[in-house]
Amino acid sequence: MSLTQSVAIVGRPNVGKSRLFNRLAGRRISIVHDRPGVTRDVVVADSPEGYTLMDTGGIGMQPEMTSVEIQDATEYQADFAIHASDLLLFVVDGREGLIPLDETLARKFRKMGKEPILVVNKLDEPEKNYSISEFDRLGFKTVVGVSAEHGGGFEELITTIQSKIPISNILPIEGDNDRTRIAFIGRPNVGKSSLCNRLLEMDRLIVSDVPGTTRETVELDLDFKSENSEEDWKFRLYDTAGLKRHKRIDSSLDFFSSVRTKKAIESVDVVFLVLDAREGVTKQDKIMADHVLKEGKALSILVNKWDLALDGFRKDPLPGYEDEKDFRKSYLKSIRKELFFLPDSPISFVSALTGYSIKDFLQVARDLDARMDKTLSTSALNKVIGEMWEHRPPAKIKGKRFKVFYAVQVENRPFRVKLFCNREERLNDQYRRYLEKGIQQKFGLSGCPLKFSLAGKEQRYQEEKV
Repeated sequence: MSLTQSVAIVGRPNVGKSRLFNRLAGRRISIVHDRPGVTRDVVVADSPEGYTLMDTGGIGMQPEMTSVEIQDATEYQADFAIHASDLLLFVVDGREGLIPLDETLARKFRKMGKEPILVVNKLDEPEKNYSISEFDRLGFKTVVGVSAEHGGGFEELITTIQSKIPISNILPIEGDNDRTRIAFIGRPNVGKSSLCNRLLEMDRLIVSDVPGTTRETVELDLDFKSENSEEDWKFRLYDTAGLKRHKRIDSSLDFFSSVRTKKAIESVDVVFLVLDAREGVTKQDKIMADHVLKEGKALSILVNKWDLALDGFRKDPLPGYEDEKDFRKSYLKSIRKELFFLPDSPISFVSALTGYSIKDFLQVARDLDARMDKTLSTSALNKVIGEMWEHRPPAKIKGKRFKVFYAVQVENRPFRVKLFCNREERLNDQYRRYLEKGIQQKFGLSGCPLKFSLAGKEQRYQEEKV
């Protein structure tokens, strides 16, 4: 985790904690919604001033707001943030005024040995004479009135925070480039949070059998001590919301969760698509895999709950399989067939529940990340394409074949190869995939997307004229 001082934002549901968090972080991270209980896990971000911010779920949700299971887990997470933080921002609603739950929370924080900054939020209309003196009953020394919606009072709040956390105690924030950034994506309830928890060896994320528990993208740092390396392997894990099909996005919450997940994909180095071993590859999995490749991200497949698939096989062996090894080999083949468009992405069989092979894919992540920085020799690249053309020439279009005169790598992350050719419109999708797979196999680029940019004769002529 970050070595910076940490500030946790806490309070009852729907007082504007997430909007306050986004305003202090300087960007939209937490989902802001009028419905109570949207934030469930602890969402973490580094502030521009150099300390770590933690947004927490609402404490004290009523039964009608969410399930008891989710509420208990949310409050467990909030308690984790309170204990771990160096400073609390206790947020209350200035429009609604002081309510008994605020007083209950104030007593809770005192018992935990915390003296928070009391932040009276929703003072949105400057012309109104808001009375915040009623919050004096809570007995906290430091009170700041703000409007998270419009930014009013934030200069005073930031100054107050800094006075409580001296600059000398704020350590440098570790750069993102020092860590391999990994996103776990997949359909709801395939075990993304459970995988993160197993890696972190602690119940850091809310895990539930209720689909859709994770609505935010949660970022967590992991320093892994490898037996084969003296240095720690440094990762940043992105646990994302389960992506639903567009037809099933039935609320604005689902929509914004989907947006957050897609932004996480854009931000990371490596993406793990998590499948449920009992269900195999679905249409939605194919859509997500295709989206990752279009974003130019390295992609690997994690088949989670493999222990349950094997238990089922042991209890009722399927005909046609000699043993568990044969069953796994056939399962792997079926995934390759369903996801035929993947760039030979690594596939790992894991179990978040038992820990089976759980840390092996961290090596996969490191390998993929390093692979994305490869430089392809121009001479070798042209030789490979020439040999592929001789082995399997493309079909003729209007009496003529597609022909590459020269190829050169022009970009990494993703790999982009510029093809100088006769007529770019003659490269059909089938032959494009043939060239992509051939180059990926020859240069050891499994799991790494490859994109072509084409320059036909007419384009080259225009470039030369310019």
